[in-house]
Amino acid sequence: MNYETLQRVSAAWPRRATIAADSATPFMTYMPGTDEAVGYDPAVPDYPIQFLPFAEHPDFLAGTPEQIQLALTLAWLIYNERVITAEEFVANPTFSRLAHGDFPGTDRFEIKQAVQQAHVDETWHTYMHMMAMQRTRELRAVRDEPNYPHAITFRALTAAQDQVAEKWHKDLLALVWTAVSEISVNAYLELLSRDETIQPMHALVTRLHSRDESAHSPVMFEVSKSVYTELDAEQRQAFDAAVPRALHAFVAQDYAVWPAVLERCGYRNAVDIVEECRSLPGNGLLVRDFTGVERLIRYMGLDISLAEVTG
Repeated sequence: MNYETLQRVSAAWPRRATIAADSATPFMTYMPGTDEAVGYDPAVPDYPIQFLPFAEHPDFLAGTPEQIQLALTLAWLIYNERVITAEEFVANPTFSRLAHGDFPGTDRFEIKQAVQQAHVDETWHTYMHMMAMQRTRELRAVRDEPNYPHAITFRALTAAQDQVAEKWHKDLLALVWTAVSEISVNAYLELLSRDETIQPMHALVTRLHSRDESAHSPVMFEVSKSVYTELDAEQRQAFDAAVPRALHAFVAQDYAVWPAVLERCGYRNAVDIVEECRSLPGNGLLVRDFTGVERLIRYMGLDISLAEVTG
């Protein structure tokens, strides 16, 4: 366990954290209720079209410019919903328990301090993405949104927890899901953070978020290792088995959300479009960067294969 890493991350937090930094100022001017739509151009899409699972489907591309634009706007809102779900329903409950020492190996002050800082960050991230969504709804005059299901990351966690009986096992699954999410979220945010084809403020929101998450990864490396060393053989086996499942839940395309989106956009064959794209080889993943979890596996010396996820 490297407590110096946690101390270094914690010491940098007052200068690094987006919530306390001047770098968030442009975002604040973009919030709902402000007079200006900074950097907003209605002709610029809200989301990169290439990340839609049906981006190349001829029936989708045959839609009107208005239909395609609305699909991209709803895709941006869904992207934010997925981020918020990962923060509010996966990471924050676990951070709260870690900060209270509810997991073995987490009673050191260095752990509690770093985790509590990350918890504050995540609450701010939820606020940022919530406000970005509302601003988009205002600027695009979005009405009658579909009801989005909870993101696939959270649905997969609850499904995994439903399959086990012991409380320690359910809690351990939540910890693994949090570790994988925090270590992998930069890859998800980087899909948009440097994209120059979308609204500049959308890229800024994800870039600000990503900067904070770069500090969360080393925290979760150290926390995971500290907990892991305190687990018995059965619990370690459960931890190992959960890592590939959590990663798959985090990087997968969430096909459950798209039929309602395309129907809202006026596509009569929405279900057919989505199902045809789901069946295409290699079309099951949204994120294809697994380096964070691969580093975690090497750092902790785990005997885990990610072949089923990355293949």
